[in-house]
Amino acid sequence: TMSFCRRGFNLFFVPVALLLVTGCAWWKPDGPVAQLRIHLESDAGSAGHSQAISVMRSQPVLVNIARDPILTEADVLAARLIETAGGFAVEVKFDEIPGLGLEENSATNPGKHLVIFGLWGEKPPVGRWLAAPLIARRIGGGVLTFTPDASREEMEQFVAGLNAVARRNAGIKSKQ
Repeated sequence: TMSFCRRGFNLFFVPVALLLVTGCAWWKPDGPVAQLRIHLESDAGSAGHSQAISVMRSQPVLVNIARDPILTEADVLAARLIETAGGFAVEVKFDEIPGLGLEENSATNPGKHLVIFGLWGEKPPVGRWLAAPLIARRIGGGVLTFTPDASREEMEQFVAGLNAVARRNAGIKSKQ
């Protein structure tokens, strides 16, 4: 009976796997896309739940992060580039509930870093750790601003991709 259950289990997942494989082949996003992963700095002793990563290309800094992100592109309402005294920064506005999560995480973890990963562009996409801002205070209003380790052109593509994902997600939510 054990082999029957195992075989039935595998047969059940074959169509699901085929759907996923073929689904990925025919679905092509229209317009730019981007991915965003924001992780919270973690203690190095969190075996299996953390990983060490290197942030900043010119003067790399090692940071231990929680493996699971606290925010992703699925949580983004809008993104934009803003001008700063030294150049530019990326401003990301999150949906209400994820924004409250950002506020809670920042309020309970002062002195730790938020570590930001971005993926953008076309074939092949560019992806890297963009920033690791120190949490100095509670981040309210669901808005995170950071200075990326990237060119303005790269961040223009990144912001356009995040906004395209946000528009698609808003369209999906409005149909539900």
